[in-house]
Amino acid sequence: MVGELKEFRILNLGAGVQSTACYLLAEECRMYGEDVIDCAIFADTGEEPVAVYQHLAWLRNRGTIPILDRTRGRLGEDLKKGQNATRQRFASIPAFTSEVEGQKGGMTRRQCSKEYKVEVIERAIRREVLGLKPRQRIPASVHVFQYYGISLDEAGRAGRIAARAKEHKWLTVKFPLLKLGWTRADCIDFLADRVPHEVPKSACVFCPYHSDAEWLNIKAVPEDWKRAVEIDSALRTTGSVANRQMSQKMYVHRSCLPLTQIEFNPKPTPREFQTNLAFNYECQGVCGN
Repeated sequence: MVGELKEFRILNLGAGVQSTACYLLAEECRMYGEDVIDCAIFADTGEEPVAVYQHLAWLRNRGTIPILDRTRGRLGEDLKKGQNATRQRFASIPAFTSEVEGQKGGMTRRQCSKEYKVEVIERAIRREVLGLKPRQRIPASVHVFQYYGISLDEAGRAGRIAARAKEHKWLTVKFPLLKLGWTRADCIDFLADRVPHEVPKSACVFCPYHSDAEWLNIKAVPEDWKRAVEIDSALRTTGSVANRQMSQKMYVHRSCLPLTQIEFNPKPTPREFQTNLAFNYECQGVCGN
């Protein structure tokens, strides 16, 4: 029928606890009523913990809802080169800055979520799901429902995502976990008898938003820890394009000390507990679920 509305339902898959819960809910046809997910999209920075890639492979091997694994390059390598995925400008992570080692200062601007997560997913939707050519406008007969795994304890993220979505008439965002009234703990309970391993938290191994407890998890995996230390050190290498000759030094830990010198506290501070890896302060709200 000419002009018939075409609807597409897409899950943003971070391969963490909440988005995994959404994925498995969709498998069981329980996600947001009768909705059926057409596909899930995983935007890969190339810097996730080993456990996340193993878990993603487990999800893909289920052979149910298709998973598109897309990337714009390895974020850490681009950081060291002082460029983004398009080889133009530096895509910053929100590193901590200080003139004196061990003395807290400020933070650099965050651009990585937008360039390595948001834009990757939008490109996959336009080019692969909708089949559009570069710069081609989305037809009025097409509507996309985009699903996010955001739970009650991260509800502030949903507001920011919904506000951005209002800029697009063709897009409606959905938050199934909020509709169900689920917290992250509810998701963990749901996954307990459905996943044969612990579902990891999703975030780059050198993400400055890690709590000390998460840093300890990173340190427990040699491959993850080696990469985190490598990028942390690269931010302070004299003459490195990564630091753009900043007068202040950059660090991935809020203490403004090199990772190798820190004794991490395994118990989260009240602030870390309340903000759940500081996601309530995260500018894009798309990582880590």
